Amino acid sequence: MMPMRILVVENYENTGLGQLATALEEADADVDLRRPYLGEPLPQDATGHDALVMLGGVQNALADDTSPYFPHLLELTRDFAARDRSVLGICLGSQLIARAFGAENHIGGSEEFGWREVSLTPEAAQDAVLAHLPERFPIFQWHDDHFSLPPNATRLACNAVAQNQAFRIGRAVYGFQFHFEADTRLVREWSEAFADVISRRHPDWCDRLDCEAANHGAQADAAGLAIARAWVKTI
Repeated sequence: MMPMRILVVENYENTGLGQLATALEEADADVDLRRPYLGEPLPQDATGHDALVMLGGVQNALADDTSPYFPHLLELTRDFAARDRSVLGICLGSQLIARAFGAENHIGGSEEFGWREVSLTPEAAQDAVLAHLPERFPIFQWHDDHFSLPPNATRLACNAVAQNQAFRIGRAVYGFQFHFEADTRLVREWSEAFADVISRRHPDWCDRLDCEAANHGAQADAAGLAIARAWVKTI
């Protein structure tokens, strides 16, 4: 049997797959990583891949001027969905999925950074990816923007800051505003790699990190890995 081939679109340097990499390795998946922000081309369509993953980034989902590949990425997303192939968007990736399927993107006004609690909706109890998660759990957040729920999408998770923390379109197109892939190790890596950016917006993060990790890291890591493994099973 040929291994499943996963197209991973990295939108910004040093973002990483985190726990998603673990789940894909367990499934012996072949990861095709593309960095279009460095000029690497994206496929014309979904023909050569079984699933699509879109990672986060500092740009907003409407930034076609600085990320001119966005319109093609939106078309590619719709092509994967039309062929009933699994799609996953995380943070910026979720905002791009929302845009691709007719939602309104809201730039700014929804800032979250650090481990924050999210709550599952009643619909999540019947969802293939989230059904076995706790009703509430902490998970790592890093975003300023948000979006309206796309038409025909099912809301799966929410919190007070961002109403649409997770949603599904059709069988297996998933958007997650929160960074379930970011386990405690990856959060610490980001805290070093993006120290200058973080210090300007969240100067107390170095003092908060250890305490937040101790209080929430283990539960968040377990939830994130469960989501990663369950999404891979949809492919």
